[in-house]
Amino acid sequence: MSKKKLAVARMWYEGNSFSPSITDLGIFQAREWAEGAAAIELYRGTATEMGAVVAFAEAHPDWEVTFLRCAGAPPGGPVADDAFKVIEAEILSGLMRQNWDAVYLSLHGAMITVSNPTPDFDLLRGVREVIGRTPFAASFDLHANLCAEMIGQLDMATGYKTYPHIDKDVVATQALTCLAALAKGSIAPVSAVAKVPAIYTSFNMRTTDGPMAEVAALAAEWRAKPDVLEATVFGGFAYGDSPFAGPTALVITDDEPALAREAADALAAAMAARRAQFEIKPPAPAEAIAQALATPGSKPAAVTDPADNPLSGGIGDTPGLLRALLDAKPAVPTVFGFFWDPELVARARAAGVGATIRASFGGRVSDKFGAPVVADATVLALTDGRFRNVGPYDHHLEVDVGPTAMFDLAGIRVIVTSGCQTPNDPAYFDLHGIDLAEVGLLCVKAKNHFRAGFTDLTRCIVECDAPGPAGVSLAHYDFRYAPKELLGG
Repeated sequence: MSKKKLAVARMWYEGNSFSPSITDLGIFQAREWAEGAAAIELYRGTATEMGAVVAFAEAHPDWEVTFLRCAGAPPGGPVADDAFKVIEAEILSGLMRQNWDAVYLSLHGAMITVSNPTPDFDLLRGVREVIGRTPFAASFDLHANLCAEMIGQLDMATGYKTYPHIDKDVVATQALTCLAALAKGSIAPVSAVAKVPAIYTSFNMRTTDGPMAEVAALAAEWRAKPDVLEATVFGGFAYGDSPFAGPTALVITDDEPALAREAADALAAAMAARRAQFEIKPPAPAEAIAQALATPGSKPAAVTDPADNPLSGGIGDTPGLLRALLDAKPAVPTVFGFFWDPELVARARAAGVGATIRASFGGRVSDKFGAPVVADATVLALTDGRFRNVGPYDHHLEVDVGPTAMFDLAGIRVIVTSGCQTPNDPAYFDLHGIDLAEVGLLCVKAKNHFRAGFTDLTRCIVECDAPGPAGVSLAHYDFRYAPKELLGG
């Protein structure tokens, strides 16, 4: 008996339209760039979508799974147009090689390029044109910017249910299971999409507590009903300027269109009713530092700077939190992670551990968010920037932030990296010889994903509102594609 043939591919990227940086092909190639056997080795054992594909292939010998181009890069500014075209062409040409029994794509859903606000949609349409009526499924990030036309290209779609995103492998497995059922003809998925008439930032979009947790619980109730294959609410990515901006409720049933429509409308209404709860105002950096230090407990207190979080398109370059930290002069061991500055790392490596150099922190990519902090700093440590995640977010995935340097700046340990990636895993700090149990205050350019690995390691996590590319107020950004009626009020 011949095996069924499954083609899988990945193009995962979240783009911030307001970031001054451009993501070129080299950034994808440095992070996730594999196909065939190399992709299997890269993803095996990881809690990711492609890790789930490897597990599916090994558990289903009746399926022959072919890994086409798999590309992923850390969130950042718009993708260079030619980089997207290269990835798209490789995926489509791979699909043209033969006929398939099913196709699965791992997408984020909020990719943008320099000139195209909807490249994910273009890829979906391109794949459908190539494969015809072949069963086709995709999984999306919880922050995807979606529309009914995008979902209409697919037979099955799934989305992350958790934020922090610790269920990537789970939703991919869900998509693959439904895809296998589709190929057998045992299910007949029908979808309904409902948009929320607003754009929400993800500051208060955690599924562990607050309004999103409530909506996620409602979605889980719908998924528990007979004939419901998928029910989830996508929060959207506020900084990805797209005509599909705003939260989306997606429900897919087994040949029950009325049920799908009822559930999607109910979930969108629940999201809309909680708008005031999503629109929060974090304290300024100085206030956040004071609040964190005043919180009792023996574990470290943490302050996050979401507006420069690379996983929201931050640039690892804004100085607001560091400046407030220097003004506060905390009387406890303090760590700041991080700044993205390859040239400063190179200078530190040339000078060597123990050397003191005149250094400029922040304001390198853009001074729009504050002038650099210039001071003498002593090189404390140098690393190759490589580690493997030990926390639940992208567990076991290899990470390379490029060569790094850690400085002593007025008694504060400041980490500087050659790559712009969020310090979301405890192994990031282990790499630099930092024992978190001995840290009093931990300040990071991070957001909600940070909580997955650090909630149990800290006594509190306080967000601050500092200037940056992904700030809490959308009034600071010049939208070109998002529907204008979603931006008011």
